[in-house]
Amino acid sequence: MTAHTPTPNSHVGAGLPRRSLLAALPLALAAPWLPAHATELQDLDKIRASGALKVAVYKDNAPYSGGSANEPTGLDVGLARALARELNLQLNLLPFDAGEKMNDDLRNMVWRGHYLGYGPADVMLHVPVDKYLINQNRQTLIFAPYAREVLTVFHRLDKLSGIRSGDDLQSHTLGAERGSGAASILMGYRGGMLRSQVRIFDSGIDAAQAVLKGEIEAAYVTRAQAESALFTAKVERAAFGLTELGLPGLADNGWPIGMAVKVENKALALALEAALQRLRDKGELLALFREHGLTMVTP
Repeated sequence: MTAHTPTPNSHVGAGLPRRSLLAALPLALAAPWLPAHATELQDLDKIRASGALKVAVYKDNAPYSGGSANEPTGLDVGLARALARELNLQLNLLPFDAGEKMNDDLRNMVWRGHYLGYGPADVMLHVPVDKYLINQNRQTLIFAPYAREVLTVFHRLDKLSGIRSGDDLQSHTLGAERGSGAASILMGYRGGMLRSQVRIFDSGIDAAQAVLKGEIEAAYVTRAQAESALFTAKVERAAFGLTELGLPGLADNGWPIGMAVKVENKALALALEAALQRLRDKGELLALFREHGLTMVTP
């Protein structure tokens, strides 16, 4: 299947605020971090001895990751390169197809590996930093948020100006990404009031591009997908609106996106969090977002 916009398995957006790595973890996992055990250091030493950091990223998850195997593109790809460089390692990128649930992705790419022999990686990117997901996946450490996914209505201002609630979307042609939580919530709003108006697209970017082309009047997609479509098309942004809208079943302020490693690889997690902080401090993380036409929202 093509990659969906990765979200937690349920109650999307119940994510943790940005905080230190220790505070983001369940208390049962936090205590062993101080000091790091020798076995944990050996895990990081093995990675350093290999000379490469294996990083799992989603296929077909633009603007975060996509492109061909020979020329991968996207913000997560750039971040993977930067993290490997900060650790003085080469990058071994492992693009993968999304599973049915985030739990499947964490099992296949973080702590066990796929039954076909692909993975696991040392670290997986684009993982929702969500309490429910953390509690359901005790084989992993989920940490270091670097972005926030926020759902927005991307709309043509000449057709749809002010939006205060889902009721304002009545009588307008709408779009959403196939298999996404946004599509399900939009089509189920108030007993299916908007269902007949919703056109389903293979990706959120496709839906946003349909707004740019005038094929539909609005799309319920992530801010990153809408901004990527605008950036690629190089059109006048003033003609379009990006209105954050939390419909029933979805959080108003989105959910933070971070990384995941095996639960025993705490030394690696600390090294990655420190590397991410250096990228923030040097302005490189912000530059990555701007390179892809995206707004860096505080996790």
